[in-house]
Amino acid sequence: MDVRHAVVAGGGIGGLTAAVGLSRRGWRVTVCERAPALTGIGAGIVLAPNALRALHSIGLGPDLWAGDALPGQVGLRTPDGAWLSRSDSGAVSARYGLSAIAVHRGFLIETLAAALPTGVVHLGVSVTGLDDTGDTVTVRTSAGDLRADVVLAADGIRSVLRGHLFPDHRGLRHAGEAGWRAVLPGAGLPAQQAAETWGRGERFGVVPLADGRIYVYATAVSGPGAKPETDPHAELTRRFGAWHDPIPALLDRLNERDPDPVGILHHDFQELAVPLPRMHVGRVALLGDAAHAMTPNMGQGGCQAVEDAVVAAHVLAPAADVPTALAAYTRARHRRTTRISRRSRRIGEVARLSHPLAVSIRNLAVRATPQALSLRALDTVLGWQPPAAPASAPVNATEQR
Repeated sequence: MDVRHAVVAGGGIGGLTAAVGLSRRGWRVTVCERAPALTGIGAGIVLAPNALRALHSIGLGPDLWAGDALPGQVGLRTPDGAWLSRSDSGAVSARYGLSAIAVHRGFLIETLAAALPTGVVHLGVSVTGLDDTGDTVTVRTSAGDLRADVVLAADGIRSVLRGHLFPDHRGLRHAGEAGWRAVLPGAGLPAQQAAETWGRGERFGVVPLADGRIYVYATAVSGPGAKPETDPHAELTRRFGAWHDPIPALLDRLNERDPDPVGILHHDFQELAVPLPRMHVGRVALLGDAAHAMTPNMGQGGCQAVEDAVVAAHVLAPAADVPTALAAYTRARHRRTTRISRRSRRIGEVARLSHPLAVSIRNLAVRATPQALSLRALDTVLGWQPPAAPASAPVNATEQR
């Protein structure tokens, strides 16, 4: 039997994970990435237990994620340094069987790419459209047409293929905030704890990465198209320079030297205005931000892309009927990702409150919530299990929790 061909549009986290999964199931895979080089631009990502389980299920085990798990206490603080809530990282590990680990996105991209056969990734190639009316899918690219038995669209938040499949969808909406991200060298700084500090319409997050660097991010209420100050460091210092330690020291470190080739990133938060009606059409499936662009308030955007990719690879057994398999993929993923997107949006609405009375009530409510209850509320997110059947077994299309 001829080896069937899968084309993956997009060489980000979701696209590369899908390519690894499909390659290991026996598919011939072509990844089309419009950028001239694979890169995880200037930011960190927390691989939560659900994402780590998904990666383990396609053979990307714990030996690949060198470094320490998130250390000590993690939680929420106020600008004066008081803790609103804290959870011990050991409690997370005990409950979910794995400890979250934070890595640079570039490291994750490189690790996924290294797990692929030579010649799978085609850089500088954009997917511009497709035709799914023949015996195979014709994929239009900047380098010419490709023929595929299945197409996975992992082409990001402004997905070209999402617009092709769902031309009447409302698309993206502004989520009411903008954010800054950077990665700093950790040498010479005290050991850091993972924490997010909530002020009035502003937040600042600190995440120690497994390699010793420190990922920092900040957010502020913002309207669509609002222009940040010319000097991002000056703006961050103005907003957060008087907040609790170690934030001033981290801002100083940010100003000492360019910590990353792309410096400080600034971007608006956007999400799908409404969920897509489904995550596939015919022999084409969407995954990651292309399928369910969500706010970053739960740190699950990349993790859900990894889950999507693993489930897509699972349902696409080498001899599977592709439209039937992708219908199973939609059943497995649509409800879950919709719920997580909505939950992330609600968290953002609470976090960006700015009226003093509303902020006081919010903080009291967070303090009054027992740690055990906060952790248990994450069970449906972090406790997710990847499809358990071996690669050669028949597809089980039951919905994952």
